[in-house]
This record gives sequence, structure tokens and C-alpha cells, in this order.
Amino acid sequence: MTDQTAPDEQGAPEPRPFADWLQEQAGGSTHAELTEKLHALIAAVQETGKGGSISLKVDIKPIAGTDGRTLTVTDAVVTKLPRVERPKSIFFITDDGDLSRTDPRQPVITGLRELDQPTSVTHLRSAN
Repeated sequence: MTDQTAPDEQGAPEPRPFADWLQEQAGGSTHAELTEKLHALIAAVQETGKGGSISLKVDIKPIAGTDGRTLTVTDAVVTKLPRVERPKSIFFITDDGDLSRTDPRQPVITGLRELDQPTSVTHLRSAN
């Protein structure tokens, strides 16, 4: 297939649109991958409220032993999705060097008991 492009005002041919090439690269799989990754990036940005990016790298090299007009074209698609913040927990270091959810330096208060919670504010007012 020969690419025919119309000449511009100075008579030079117009370059072929990048989007046309992209749809043909790797049998269309690069275009499909970019489409999928763009959709995933949009969802991740919406979920996290943070930014991300997609990068397309294109490598073009001449094939050795040819007239220099035959090339290999390879690509790489890299996506940087925003990270969802993982929950944090607070722990204290014990004298043994382990982690504990309770502070070993905090004195334990004995003799406390849990009270039943009232079902409503009205219940509290009627009890007085």
C-alpha cells in the first residue's frame, strides 16, 4: 500500500496523520491498548482524585542490509496510575520489640465496666 498525501500550499506533501499510523501499528493492538489504558487511567483518577499518565514510546530503526527505506517500528506503552492510599494503623513497640495495638506504657485502669447505651435521647429525658 502506497501512502498518497495531498501537497500543501508550497507543493510539499502533507505528512500522514499520526492517528492513521497508530491504528496500523502492531496490527492495531497498540491503538487498542492505549484505548484500554486511557479508560483505566480516567477511572483511577476519578476514584483517587489524583493525576496519572500514559506514555507512548516509539522506536524506529533501519533494517541492516536494506536501502535504508525499510524500517522496524516498535512501541512501548507505560501507564502511571494514581495510587489509592492504603489505610494506616497505629501500633506501639513493646519491651520485647513487638508491635501492640495497646500502649504498654499506658496504665491499665481496673474496676471499669461498660454501661448500656440508651436507645434514644427521649429515653434519657424520661429517666430523669
